[in-house]
Formats: sequence, C-alpha cells, structure tokens
Amino acid sequence: MKFILKIVLLFTGLSLPFTGQAQYVFTIQNAIDTALLNNFDIQIAKNNVEIARMNNSYGVAGGLPYISASAGDNASLTTINQKYNDGTETNLENRNENAVNAGISAGIVLFNGFRVTATKERLSRLQDLSEIELNQQVQNIIADIMVTYYDIIRQQNYLRIIENTLEVSQQKLDIVNVKNNVGMADAAEILQTQSDVNSAEQLLEIQKLVIEQNKSDLLLLINSKAQNPFSVSDSISVDKTLQLESILTYLNRNPQYLSADQQILINEQLVKEVTSQRYPSVKLNAGYDFYHANSNNANLLLNQNYGPAAGVSLQVPIFNGNIYKTQSDVAKIRVNNSKLEKESLLNTLTTQATKLYRTYSITLQQIESQKDNFEMNTKLLEVVMQKFNLGQATILDVKAAQTSYENAAYLLVNLLFSAKVAEIELKQLTYSLSY
Repeated sequence: MKFILKIVLLFTGLSLPFTGQAQYVFTIQNAIDTALLNNFDIQIAKNNVEIARMNNSYGVAGGLPYISASAGDNASLTTINQKYNDGTETNLENRNENAVNAGISAGIVLFNGFRVTATKERLSRLQDLSEIELNQQVQNIIADIMVTYYDIIRQQNYLRIIENTLEVSQQKLDIVNVKNNVGMADAAEILQTQSDVNSAEQLLEIQKLVIEQNKSDLLLLINSKAQNPFSVSDSISVDKTLQLESILTYLNRNPQYLSADQQILINEQLVKEVTSQRYPSVKLNAGYDFYHANSNNANLLLNQNYGPAAGVSLQVPIFNGNIYKTQSDVAKIRVNNSKLEKESLLNTLTTQATKLYRTYSITLQQIESQKDNFEMNTKLLEVVMQKFNLGQATILDVKAAQTSYENAAYLLVNLLFSAKVAEIELKQLTYSLSY
C-alpha cells in the first residue's frame, strides 16, 4: 500500500535530509555564512570593536604632546583725558590702535603618577572586551540560526506525519465507501472517516503555513533581503560524544566568563587611574609668541615683541576634601564586586551546564527506545489497516492505532529536536559551537 511507503519515508526522513523540488537548497552553513556578513547585531558589534581599537592609543590616554596655535588682530578707537598733580593735562581724541598677536604652544606630561600608563592599559582591556563581545554575539547568532533551522526540519517532519495521517484517513474512507456500496457500512462510519480526512487536510495547510513562517524567521535572522522559496537539506543529527567533565572544564572559555574576567582588569586599571591623582604631576611647556601694536597718537607709536618660551610646571595636590581618596575606595569596591560577579557567573554557568547535560543525556537514551516504539506502532497500524480492510477490525480500532502511531512519531521528532537544542546550548556555553 501507499501508506507503507509513506511510513518508510517518514522513518528515513528522521535521519536523512529533507529536500524540496524546484527550490533553492539552503544548508545550515549557507545560513550562518550569510548571517556573519549581513546580521545587524554582528555589524554593530564589529563597529564597537573598531571604536575601541581607535580609542586604544597613547593620544587618547594623554601620553602624547599637544600643540596648538593662536592668532588675533584687535583694533580700537579711544579718547583719553588725563590730569596730573603738576597741573598738566593730556587730551587725546579718536586714538587709533591696532594690535596683532600670534603664538604657538606645546606641552607634554612628564609624570602624573603613571596615570597615562594605567589609562592606556584600560583602553587595551576595553578593546579586548569589545572583541570578546563580538565573539559572543557571533556565537549567539549562530545558536539562534541553528535552533531556527532545525526547528524548520522538525516542522517539516510534522508535515510528513500529517501527510501520513491524511493517507490513512483517505484509505479508511475508500474502504468504508466500498463497504457502503455493498451495504456493509453505516452512516456513522462514513461521516467519521470523512471528518478525519477533512481534519487532516486542514492540519496539513496549517502546518505548511507554520513552516513558511519559520522560514521567514530564519531569513530575518540572516538579514536576507530576498524572500525566495527554499528548502533545507540537513537532518537532525545529534553529536553524542559530549561529556559533562570536559564541558565543565572548558567553561572558562565562555564569552560571558571572559567578559567578567576582563571587567575585573578594567576596574583594576581604574583604581590606578584614580590613585594617580594623589601624586604630583610634572608638565613640560614650550611656545613661541609674537605681539605687534601701533598707534597714530601717543608717545609710543610701536610696541613689538616676540620670542620663544619654555618651562616646567609642577602641580602637587595637597587637600581637596578627600575626593581622591573616596574615588579610590569606591574603585576598589567595584573591583571586589566584579570579582564576586565573576564567581557568581561561574556558578550559574556550572548549574546551567549540568542541567543541560542531564537533558541531553536522558534525551539521547529516550531517542533509542522511542525509535523501537515508533517501529512497533508503525507495524501495529499496518496490521490494523489490513484487518479493517478485511472487516476484522472496527473503525475505532483503526483510530486508536492511528493515534498511537502519531504520538510515537511526534515524540520521536521532538526528542531529536530537544537533544539537538541541548547540544547547541552546551557547545555555546564552552565557546565551541561550529557548523
């Protein structure tokens, strides 16, 4: 019968690729490669890395010299009235004066309590943190794509189950119609079988819609502009080699854990930066100034001076209301908090990994037993259908066998999907997710 062939195809489809006709075959690697190029979150994370890289310089840290130039041209028109003790007077009206000044100055910090060094180190740590966050974002996107991709495969296997259900229901209706033609079927059997066919057809259309919606979600994740039809070719193949001991050992590679560790180093540099404010600072200054002024009225008609200047300035903080000390104490508390957050995160990751591994290992065990259960229910439905065709089984017997088959098929598909999701999440925890 056609149904037997459909059953074989379903069982094979649980471990073999699902392909469609006249559609582009979209593999998991295609999806991830496209996302790595187009995904908005990854692009933003890459831009953040570039910003951190640009900021990571001695110039931003304040360790490079500064050079500035200035120039001005001021004109004035004034009236002067002056009286002296000897009785003389000076009266000048509309005195015109023009003054031109220009200069160039430069300076460099010679010492400020090693604040420049601490700031530069903090900027380097911030760049490292941005790169870790980029890697974490990439892993998150890969995980989301893989879960969505394999969910499409799960939904397509659901579709096959519904197609098989429709095939069985149609066979029941054909058998009942034959019996009705010879007067051996009642109206209830005809109505029941027709209802089963109608329900299966409706479920089939709904399931097709679910698959298309999931495909749209996948295209959104990879930021694909085109909405062309495609089919997936990969099967739900689960890696059965994961071990809890190795997973717990490599939790220190988790991007969240690395970010927490990097945050400790950043806060430690902030302590050094704040502490450096309590030390003297020495700056070297140099410049060249030019001044020229002339007047059309007065004893002094021209005033001009120019030349270089250089010097060293020393600034010693004596007391500022304990602001620096308070800032240093607060920074040290932040370091302690970041260490506590790191330990808390490790405990969370360990618990999460342990729970996921339990799900993973138990689900793998259930898959093996469920495959046997699926085969048994497939054979049961086949036997009951044969007996129903011979008039040795009732329509209720067929309905019960059909329900058992559907439950076994759905459970097997769900177990495979659950095991795959657990595998993806475990590998994501240890930064070992690949495709």
